Parts: sequence; structure tokens; C-alpha cells
Amino acid sequence: MQTWKKKTVTFLISQGVTLFGSSLVQFAIVWYVTLKTSSGAWVSALTICSFVPQFLISFFSGVWADRYPRKLLIILSDTVIAAATLALALLMPFIGEDTNLFFALLVTSVIRSLGAGVQTPAVGAMIPQLVPEEHLMRFNGINATLQSVVQFAAPAAAGAILTFGTLRSTLFIDIATAVIGIGILSCVAIPKQERKEDAVTLSVLTEMKQGMKYAFSNGFIGKLLISYGIFIFLAVPAGFLATLFVSRTYGDSYFYLTLVELIGFAGMAAGGVLIGTWGGFPNRVKTLLVGLAAFGALGIGMGAIRSFPVYLALMVIYGVALTMVQTAVTTLIQEKSEASMQGRVFGFLSAMYSGCLPIGMAVFGPLADVMPMRMLMIVTGGAMLILAGVLRLDKGVYGKGQAN
Repeated sequence: MQTWKKKTVTFLISQGVTLFGSSLVQFAIVWYVTLKTSSGAWVSALTICSFVPQFLISFFSGVWADRYPRKLLIILSDTVIAAATLALALLMPFIGEDTNLFFALLVTSVIRSLGAGVQTPAVGAMIPQLVPEEHLMRFNGINATLQSVVQFAAPAAAGAILTFGTLRSTLFIDIATAVIGIGILSCVAIPKQERKEDAVTLSVLTEMKQGMKYAFSNGFIGKLLISYGIFIFLAVPAGFLATLFVSRTYGDSYFYLTLVELIGFAGMAAGGVLIGTWGGFPNRVKTLLVGLAAFGALGIGMGAIRSFPVYLALMVIYGVALTMVQTAVTTLIQEKSEASMQGRVFGFLSAMYSGCLPIGMAVFGPLADVMPMRMLMIVTGGAMLILAGVLRLDKGVYGKGQAN
């Protein structure tokens, strides 16, 4: 195996290990708060604490990813997250299981969200340092597969641990995976990243403004970021509210809800395998548009059909389409952004996700209580098809999507 492939695989494994621990704790905390409180207010507060800090820090962390060694940023963010998790685990016997613990979980979620906000742009910008440009789509697909497999296993593991153990047990597992992941990453020699000579003399705010000007004055990158934000917003009814839809439509047992989660992650893993072996269309934007169109059509289908087995079959393909979209967007940013600006662009991409998802939940969550969810899924699926059509007709986007 070539040296760059060994480095990349080792790097991806390190991130997969830490992601498993983080996903495990995230599922465990949400389920614990949900079961202990049965309170929409507490669950909403937890959602805000899990996304808003990441959104806010993404603007700064993108600058840091361009200014400082990305490997160091990833290790530091993992260390801070592990330290906060360890502090919570050590304090739990002394703060009981009442409101004090719930507030401690909120504080820990804020710290974990900040750490994720620092880490995400650094990881996205580091992959092009390791992988030759002609292999980016394939290795982004491999990374998507690894992440989906980890997220496929995490809910099952969290459920088993909470059933036979405690929330505190999951925290210690997360700490162990962080130590292992940091240890693996420490052994990877990362090529020197490209930085502008005046970067260290400029303020963070100045560099942030430069990055924003670069991203949104570039017609292609600006439209890509905005389209990704719209995509995440429109994906909420059929994707992020899937368990709510299934519980209302097909059955409210844990079996149905767990099955939907596992099927969704299985589809995403299959999409990663597809992209990892196939590599996508030579025109990266075509991969994006096919994924968007399929995503929209499948959303309409899942809202219209009445058979649960057919719904699950469509959910698998839905996961494949989701991976196609996310992998294509990531690869296009890696290929079309200047190396010295990639951290900031990935920071804005992270902000689009962590900002548009809560907005979508705030809009479609209440709407789901006053109108049929099937209608929401069909309408947003149709809007996704329109988005794909608009991008297809926009030569400023489609004409610049050719592989280099």
C-alpha cells in the first residue's frame, strides 16, 4: 500500500474510533434525558446545547484550521471533550439523578458541541493534505462508509449499555475511545499545510471576513454552501423526523424506532461503499444533482406509500442518496477551494449544517403537530427536486463541476 494511503486509512480509523465514543454518548444522553424527564423542554434544551455552540464556533474554527496545524486542533478538541466527559463521570455520584444532573448534561453538551465545531473543519480540510485530488471522491466515500458503520453500531451499543449498565458507563467508554483515537492520530505524519504568509499577523475576525468574502464572492462555492443549507433544511421532515413519522404512522414500539435508525445508517453505509468503489461521476456536480433528485423523489415516495416494508426499502436508498449529496459537496469544496482557505470554507459548511438543522426542526417540528407529516414529506421532497432542477440549469454551478 502506498504511503499516502496508509496515512489516510490510519487517520480515518482514528476519527472512526473517536466518533464511535462521541455518538455513543450522544445517543445515551438524549435517551437518558428523554426517559427520565419525558419533557419536551429538556429535550429541546439539549438539542440547542448540542448544535448552537457548534454553529457559533464554526466561524472561528475555520480560521484556526487555516492558521494552525490541523492535527493539533483535532487532538486538542478531542482532549477537551474527553476532559469534560471525565469531569462529568467523576461528579455524577455526588450530584445525584435530579435536575442538577440534567443541567450538568447540558453544560457537557455545550463543551462537546464546541469541540465538534473546532474539529469538523480541521478534519475536512486535512483530507486533501493526505489524498491526491484524483482520489478525493473515493476516499470521502470510504470515510462516509466508516462514519455510517460507526453510527449504525452506536445506537445499538448505547441501548445495550443503558439496559445492562449506566449512563456513567458510556462516559468512560467515550473517554477510552478518545485516548485510543488520539494515540492513533499522534502516529500519523501530516504533510505541511499551505498557509498565507500574513496569516499570523491578521486578527481572527479579519481572516474570518476574508474567508466569508472568498466563499460568497466565488459564485460556485457560495451557491454550493447555500444549496447545502437548503438541502439540510428540507431534509428534516423525511430524514430527521423519521422516527416521529414512523411512531405515528406504523407503530410506536422501540422495535420500529430502532429499525428505522438502523436502516437509515445502513443505507448511508451502502452509499459510502458505492462512492468508495465507483468514485462518482467524473462531473462532481452531476453526482450532487443525482443525489438531490433521488433524495427528493424518495421523500415524496416515503410520504405517499402505506406499506412499512416498502417504506424501509425506500429508506435504504434514501440513505444512499444522502451520502451521495454529502460526499459530493465535501469533494467539490476540497477540489475548488484554495488550500489556504479550505478550513474557513469547511467552517461555513459546518455552520450551514449546525444552523439549518435546528431551524428546520423549529419550523417542521411544530408544523408536524398541525398538519399531516405525509404532506410535509411530499412538499419538501418536491422542493428538493426543484432545487436540483435550478442547480442543473445554473451554468455557473453545473458548468464548473467538471473533475480537474
